Amino acid sequence: MNYKIGIDVGGTFTDFLLTSDDGSTEIYKVLSTPDDPSIATMKGLKEMADAHGLSLRDFLQKVSTIVHGTTVTTNAILTYNGAKTALLTTEGVRDALEMRRGVREEQYNNRYENAKPVVERYLRLPVKERINSVGEIVTPLDKSNLQSQIDKLKKEKVEAIAICFMNSFANPIHENEVAKIVKRDFEDIYLTVSFELLPSVRFYDRVSTTSLNSYVGPILKRYLTSLMKRLEKENFKGTLLIMTSNGGVVSPESAISKSASTLLSGPAGGPVAGTIYVKPQGYDSFITTDMGGTSFDTAVVKNGKPTVTTSGYINRLRTALPMLNVVTIGAGGGSIGWIDEGGLLRMGPQSAGSKPGPVCYSLGGEEPTCTDADIVLGYLDPDFFAGGKMKLDKDKASKAIEKKIAKPLKFGLYEASAGMYNIINVNMAAAVREIAVSEGVDPRDLPMIVAGGAGPNHACMIAMELDIPILIIPRESSIFCAAGMLISDLEHDYVRSYISNLENIDKKIFKKYFEEMKSTGIKTLKSEGIRDTNKIEFVYSLDLRYSRQYHEVSVEIPEKDIIDCNWDLIAKKFHPAHNTLFGYSLENERTPIELINLRLKVIGKTVKPNFPVMEYDGELPDKAFKKRRDVFIPSKKRFEEVDVFDSLQLKYGNRVSGPAILEQTNTTAFITPEFSVIVDKFGSYTVYLKEIEDKVLSRVIQN
Repeated sequence: MNYKIGIDVGGTFTDFLLTSDDGSTEIYKVLSTPDDPSIATMKGLKEMADAHGLSLRDFLQKVSTIVHGTTVTTNAILTYNGAKTALLTTEGVRDALEMRRGVREEQYNNRYENAKPVVERYLRLPVKERINSVGEIVTPLDKSNLQSQIDKLKKEKVEAIAICFMNSFANPIHENEVAKIVKRDFEDIYLTVSFELLPSVRFYDRVSTTSLNSYVGPILKRYLTSLMKRLEKENFKGTLLIMTSNGGVVSPESAISKSASTLLSGPAGGPVAGTIYVKPQGYDSFITTDMGGTSFDTAVVKNGKPTVTTSGYINRLRTALPMLNVVTIGAGGGSIGWIDEGGLLRMGPQSAGSKPGPVCYSLGGEEPTCTDADIVLGYLDPDFFAGGKMKLDKDKASKAIEKKIAKPLKFGLYEASAGMYNIINVNMAAAVREIAVSEGVDPRDLPMIVAGGAGPNHACMIAMELDIPILIIPRESSIFCAAGMLISDLEHDYVRSYISNLENIDKKIFKKYFEEMKSTGIKTLKSEGIRDTNKIEFVYSLDLRYSRQYHEVSVEIPEKDIIDCNWDLIAKKFHPAHNTLFGYSLENERTPIELINLRLKVIGKTVKPNFPVMEYDGELPDKAFKKRRDVFIPSKKRFEEVDVFDSLQLKYGNRVSGPAILEQTNTTAFITPEFSVIVDKFGSYTVYLKEIEDKVLSRVIQN
C-alpha cells in the first residue's frame, strides 16, 4: 500500500489528509506548534504511523508524496519577524518602499500610520546607476560606490539582500553585475534579484515584492531545510512538494528561491479542492469558504478555475506575484470576543490560537472565543470534540462569557453567546460579499463550498445573510486545504513587460518573450521530475487596458491566437472581460487597447488521488441517528431539541431536514430550520433552502 499526504499548517491546528492507492482517505489533526511548525508536522506523521501499526520510518517508506502548505512566511510578515534585510536600489528612489504609491489608505484618518517597510531605511542603500524605460544606460554602474555600500552591509551582518533597480525589467545588465559582486563578497547570503523574480513594470510593486522575498527567504529556507532533514532522518524517500500562492505546487528548492510565492501557501489549497467536490453536481463556478481556528478565507472559482490576482497585499504590504484572489479576515473558532471603547461587542481579529486556545480547552485561555460561544449554544458536544479525544469544559466557557461579555453589556449568558455567534457570522458574510463583488459575481447565483473545522457550524447563517440558496460541505471539510494540495499540479508563473498598443506590437519580440518564458518553465519542470512533455501544459495570458487607463485586465488567450498574433480575436476577448470587472466596455468607441505584460503559466500535471464514490442508499438517515439535544435556534431566539446525526454514517441519497446537527470526529455542522440536507455520491452534504428542494434533489441524484 502506497500513501500520499497533504499537510496544512494553520494557526490553531495542523491538518493532515492521508490517501491510499485504493482511494480510501483518513483525516488527522494536531495542535499547531507556532514556534517550530515542523514539530506538529512530525507529530501528525507519527500519529498516522501509530494508527497503521508501523514505526515512523517504516510508514514513511510507504509514502510516495507529501504536499505541504505552510504559514511560515505569512507569520514572518504578520509579526515582522523576518530576516535582517538590505536593499540595493537606484540612487534617488530608496524611499519608494516607504512612499509606496503615494495613496493614503484612510484619507480622513489623521492618526493613520503607513505600513512599516520590511527593510529599515538605514539598510536601503542607493547605488549610482540608471537605465531608462526602453533599456538604454543613462548612468553607468559606479562600482566604487557599489563596493562602499557592500562594505557597509558586511558590517551590519545582514542575512538577506534585495536588488531592485529602476527599469531593470527593460535591461537587467546592472542588476546582474551587482548580483555577481554580492555573491562574490558574501559567502552565505540570501539574494533576490528583481529581474529574476518579477521582470515587470511598476517600480513600487517590484521593489516591494523583491524586498518581501528576501525578508522571508532565510526563514523559509531554515524551516524547509530542517523539515527535509527530519524526514530524511526517518528514511523518507518520496517527493516533498510545497504549496504556493498561485494554487500550484513546487519543489522545496523552487519555494526557497521564490519564498514570497508561499505567502498564501495554506489558503490556496481551498479553491483548488473545491473543483473536485463540486464535480458530482456539475458546477463550474462557486464560492469557497474556510473557517479554521484563527482565520476565515474565501475565494471565487469561475469556469472551473480559481481567480488569480497580481495585486495582492499581505499585512498591507504589496506583492505582485500571481496569487489566488483570497480574502482573509481574522475570524475563526479561536477569535476572541471583546467590547470596544464605544461599548459594542466585537469578535476578533485577535485569536486565542492553539496556545492558550479557547477557554473551554482548559489550556490556560481566559478570553471568551467563538468556540466558547458555540459550546454554550449547544452546537458543539463537549464530550465529542475531536471524536472525544479532547474534552471541552462548558462551565469554564460559560463563566468566561458571563464575566467578559454578558455582565458588562447587561446581557444574559445565552443572549451574549448568541450575539458573539451572530457578529462573527456577519463578519464572514461581509468577506464573502467583498470577494464576490471584486470578481463581478452575485453570491446568490453560486453555491458556497464550506470548509474548515469551524465552518459548517456557521455556514447556514452566512448563507442566510447573503441569500445563498445552496451549500456543499465536503466530508473532508475540516482538512479542505490539505485535500486541495494533493490534487494540485506543479505550476510556475512567468511575466515579461512589453508596453505597446496592440496594432504596434513587434511580433518577433512578442513571440521571443513567450519562447524564453516557455523554455525556462520546461527546464524548471524537468528539474522537478516532469520528463514527459505530454504532461506539460501552457496557459497564455495578456495584461491589457484601454489606452491611458491605469488598471489593466489579465485575459487568458488561446495558444493559437498567441502564435498567430491575432490581435482582433485578442481584442474581442478583452472587451467582455473589462465589462465584467468594471461594468463597461469601449468596444463601440474603438478605443485603442494597450498591452502591458505577457504572462505564461507552465503546468506539470501530477497524478491525482482517487476519491471513492458511494452507492445510492435511499432517503432515510436512520442508521446515522445518534440522539437529540438542546440547541439555540437563532431565528426563534430560543433553545429547541434537535436530532443529532453521525454524519460519517450518512450515505449517498440520505436526507436530513433542519434543524439538525451533523457531527463527525473533526467537524460539526449546524443545519438551521430553513435548510435541508442530501448526501451526494462523494459523501458531501448538500445543504439547500427547503423551497428549492426539487431542483436540488434532481441535480444531486442524477449526477
